[in-house]
Amino acid sequence: MTDASPSLGATDAEAAEPLSVDGTAGTDAQRAQRDSEVDQPVFTGEAPPGKTFWANLNSPFRLGLVLTLGALAAVALGLAFWNLSTIIIYVVFALFVALGLDPVVRWFGRHNVSRPWAIVIVYAAFALVLIGVMLLVVPTLVRQVGQFFSDLPQTVDEFQKSDFYAWLSSTFGAQVGDMTDQVEKFLTNPANIAAIGGGVLNFAVGVGTAISGLIIVLVLSLYFLAGLPAMKVAFIRFAPARNRRKAGAMTDQITDSIGAYLMGMVVLAFCNSVVAFLLHLFLGLPFPALMGVLAFLITLIPLIGSVLYWITATTIALFTGWVPALIFAIIYLIYMQLEAYVLTPRVMNKAISVPGALVVIGAMVGGTLLGLLGALVAIPVTASILLIIKQVFIPRQDAKI
Repeated sequence: MTDASPSLGATDAEAAEPLSVDGTAGTDAQRAQRDSEVDQPVFTGEAPPGKTFWANLNSPFRLGLVLTLGALAAVALGLAFWNLSTIIIYVVFALFVALGLDPVVRWFGRHNVSRPWAIVIVYAAFALVLIGVMLLVVPTLVRQVGQFFSDLPQTVDEFQKSDFYAWLSSTFGAQVGDMTDQVEKFLTNPANIAAIGGGVLNFAVGVGTAISGLIIVLVLSLYFLAGLPAMKVAFIRFAPARNRRKAGAMTDQITDSIGAYLMGMVVLAFCNSVVAFLLHLFLGLPFPALMGVLAFLITLIPLIGSVLYWITATTIALFTGWVPALIFAIIYLIYMQLEAYVLTPRVMNKAISVPGALVVIGAMVGGTLLGLLGALVAIPVTASILLIIKQVFIPRQDAKI
């Protein structure tokens, strides 16, 4: 059949209404009315997304109140962080101590010792070593510090009679003698010594604070070491489920490298301390125990610690004579090369390698912010950041085409 009939179910009015070009029914006037209704925006009571900021400017009081409250909150957070900086340092130091002792605890675990008993053994051994060092070193250290100031005039007189002092005087003139006399007067004046130490009372308060801080760090490190596996699991659960396997592997790699690095630094610093003590003892240089402790503390500084101690100890040895100072400088320089090419690769074989430039930059930044602690933890933090960049950021960049 050739005649067009309306579709099934359509009313007479709909069948009589002509179809539009796009398939909708209605006259030209009706189509125009529908188009005008579609083009009109519907008011929902909310400002468009792009107009939010300018709408806030219409209420300057509310905008100013929000900005003021935000600034006050930021200042309050900054003051709270500043006031809690000492506690934060204790927590960070304790965490790194726990990470440093964790490889020893896991070594006991591989030899069928449960983790609680391994922790007890490690801390008992650490306490025995610490008590032994304090009983052997502290009395000698205190006696040698007092002897240093009491023997200072005689040491200066012997230095002025040495050939090295004669060479300095002939090269630089009478200024060398004036500088030596000023240093001697300054160091032998009790008022200046008290001013350097901040007074006897402040010095005692500082010693008490250091001891209490050490106790806090040891207790916190004990808790951190006991709960380290649970802490790792809780930290990994912050990552999405699809990324937890990779996050767990990265966490284990970072913690293992930090523990190996810290243990390696302590071992190398102890070796430096023993070598310095023996050299001062056999060469007849003054204050071997004091210089041994100083060597342990200074050589904890990454990369430049050994050089700093070499310069410091050689300069102090010059007060005894240029021959023992030269012998000390040569032997310790040989040990530095042995440490750099033999000991360090063997001790640091599990630590993440970091470029030398980043080691220097990280040590300077960490030392400026947190002193010796910052310089000590700067390298493992830098290594962790490099690991995250290599395994997370760079693969994402490579996936972008």
